[in-house]
Amino acid sequence: MEINQQPVVEVELSSLRLSDSPRLAGESPEHVQALMAAQNPLPPITVHRPTMRVIDGFHRLRVARLQGAQRIAVTFFDGDEAEAFVLAVRLNVTHGLPLALADRKRAAERIIASHPLWSDRKVASVTGISPGTVGDIRRRTEWEPSPQDRRIGQDGRFRPLDGSAGRTLAGELLSENPDMSLRQVARAAGISPETVRDVRNRLRNGESPVVPQERRRQREDGDGAGVPARHGESGALRLARPGPRLRQAPAADRVVLVKQLTADPALRFTETGRNLLRLLTLHTLRKEEWDAIINSVPLHCGDIVVDLARQFADLWADFAMRVEEDVAQIG
Repeated sequence: MEINQQPVVEVELSSLRLSDSPRLAGESPEHVQALMAAQNPLPPITVHRPTMRVIDGFHRLRVARLQGAQRIAVTFFDGDEAEAFVLAVRLNVTHGLPLALADRKRAAERIIASHPLWSDRKVASVTGISPGTVGDIRRRTEWEPSPQDRRIGQDGRFRPLDGSAGRTLAGELLSENPDMSLRQVARAAGISPETVRDVRNRLRNGESPVVPQERRRQREDGDGAGVPARHGESGALRLARPGPRLRQAPAADRVVLVKQLTADPALRFTETGRNLLRLLTLHTLRKEEWDAIINSVPLHCGDIVVDLARQFADLWADFAMRVEEDVAQIG
């Protein structure tokens, strides 16, 4: 689906078809006017070569017509029509006039139908909504999968939706080999490192590595990882060297910890270190400040803010897991 390396050519405007846009409300006159006022040449549009249908660039095409142009710069895409729609959604989510939330949800529903093996997380990466929202859409529109069903994750690998067998094997490996890294266990058990992390935490709490079915909420990467249950069955497996659970630090403590990190030359004097410090500093607000921000979110922006917050939470969870694994390997 890579189009960056495709040559740019000029085609007749009259040869192009306008249909199947992921934008339910059609063109935005305001965006057309903004493009009309642009001083720099507009980027080429993307066109599905087999059908000459515009994949990305409806507004740019409209501008060209209003300006009386006969030809327009184009990059071609040669995949099938289902892939063309996925590309249209991906491009419209990542640049230009963003797709409305309703557009992205409708696009997710269509992509789930055309790519039923894609995991929720993979669909979410295309549509710009949270994996949880994709999962809700899938449950409303898809049959109940059998335990043997598998989905393709973002890494291109197939993983089973029912991860109970993988979780059980991961629990046995962790009990027998507590020094194995999350990724080593994940590869051996055929599940994701985040699922292994959840198994490890459950074992440390004396719980079964397998989340009870009635309490399982499938994670969105299609590998059977579940949100950790608040209460679980007692299990025979337990980590040989259980570690302490960290409590959430109060806001004042977080400020102190971030200030300590700010004084570390290894972070202060590198660009990536400074980026990390900036990100951490954003989260040192007091509870009252968080409450004020929550109360000020406009209702019409609520769904988008919720989706973004969940995506950022997923990124931080993955970040924590990978750093934790690196520290454990060094230790």
